[in-house]
Amino acid sequence: MDNHGHIVNNVAEVRGRIAAAAARAGRNPDDITLVAVTKTRTPEEMAAAVEAGCVDLGENRVQEYLEKREKTQHLAENSQKFQKNLNIRWHLIGHLQRNKVKYIADGVSLIHSVDSFRLAEEIETRAAALERRIEVLLQLNPAGETQKSGVAPQEAEALALEIAGSLPHVAVTGLMAVVPIAEDPEEVRGLFREVRALYDALRERHTNVPDGALPEFRRLSMGMTHDFEVAVEEGATIVRVGTGIFGARV
Repeated sequence: MDNHGHIVNNVAEVRGRIAAAAARAGRNPDDITLVAVTKTRTPEEMAAAVEAGCVDLGENRVQEYLEKREKTQHLAENSQKFQKNLNIRWHLIGHLQRNKVKYIADGVSLIHSVDSFRLAEEIETRAAALERRIEVLLQLNPAGETQKSGVAPQEAEALALEIAGSLPHVAVTGLMAVVPIAEDPEEVRGLFREVRALYDALRERHTNVPDGALPEFRRLSMGMTHDFEVAVEEGATIVRVGTGIFGARV
């Protein structure tokens, strides 16, 4: 089987594992979005994932996003299968510098990695100029890892309310978390559970109430190739899978 076929099969396998994990948790698998992480992947690999129906694509770096957005437009002109699934939603999932926001503000569907009010202010400025609202997630650092970006969980509520109360072109739609890589995914279940508890608390206080401050708060992005099943069992609505779809990077 060629690489294209492997990727198509991998997408189906990952979706099956998501469905099984959702069933164990009594959830509807249709409520979970699979984001294919395309970092370092070729246009041909991306096309295989898109043709398999994986139209949510996640990029870590702004420059790669810009290059791949252009290449997917070229692919669309040469692939009927690709054209059928051309409604691609781009996700910026890596650390975002303020001076790079201007390059992505016109095309990204969801920014997962907002971790400061200053970054949100820059997104507001660029979104307002384009007359659009940009949907974002607040990135958490639940384990307090010094080498990773993200706000401490206890600071998330104040940041979400500050953004919602003063930046009309930025929509806070949920939380994103990156947890430590563990040999056994069960080791990080507790962190996923803590993030879910915070997510539920914020929804209860600010979404599921009349005139709530966070009316669009509905997304919980957590879980990657090595632990997405546990993340789904603990309530993730978005999982970010790269190696599980494309294979190991070479």
